[in-house]
Amino acid sequence: MDRDDPALLRAVDLFESGRYWDAHEALEDAWRVSSGVEKHFLGGIILLAAALHKARVLHSARGGRRNYAKALRHLALVPDRYLELDVRELEARVHAALRDASLALRVPRVPKETT
Repeated sequence: MDRDDPALLRAVDLFESGRYWDAHEALEDAWRVSSGVEKHFLGGIILLAAALHKARVLHSARGGRRNYAKALRHLALVPDRYLELDVRELEARVHAALRDASLALRVPRVPKETT
């Protein structure tokens, strides 16, 4: 997977529009065939989406916290910046969004490095 992968771009758009379950689904096929760091990254993002879906759509704060904790275990194995996303900032933003349902969530991107 690269930063321009259609599944990733679609998932980011869905995530930002509050369609967390659909974002989760958009990454499932890529996650199934991935391995290593990519598998942890995709698994973590899927679990972040599931956390927000549980908390905001199903109104289960406990379920949201549990999925968030699972996501952090996966994302701990991923570099701070991966596929031009700021992974640590995304973790922090989801944490804040779980605590305050009025927050709109933007996926933090980092500029493509030029060589």
